Amino acid sequence: MLSKNKKGTTLDLEQHEQLEYAQRRIRQKKNLYRHFVFFLIGSVFLVFLNKILKYGETYDWYLWVILVWSFFLLVHLVQVFIMDPFMGQQWERRQREQLLQKQQERIRALQKEVEASHPLPEPTKKKDL
Repeated sequence: MLSKNKKGTTLDLEQHEQLEYAQRRIRQKKNLYRHFVFFLIGSVFLVFLNKILKYGETYDWYLWVILVWSFFLLVHLVQVFIMDPFMGQQWERRQREQLLQKQQERIRALQKEVEASHPLPEPTKKKDL
């Protein structure tokens, strides 16, 4: 995986991209698990606050808060496990290539436009005397 040269070890471009992708996926999953733990702790705290400490006792508001938080946790879960693999590294590479191709086409079109509107003067030929 690592190629050695005189100055030390280096990664080629594809291996570097794979490593960055793996690190990004690890961060995403770690943040999702952290979100889930906070959700559990927060939900228990909200129930404790409403039922045991009797804060807002006349209305079970904690259910609505937990429901909204569950929705956000579900969105986070879908983003990490469904959307990211679907729009993962291969998708990003295809999009990048398409954007580069469009930019190159625009540059070519602008060059043609500039050449058409402002042609370079013809070099003058010197006659031999």
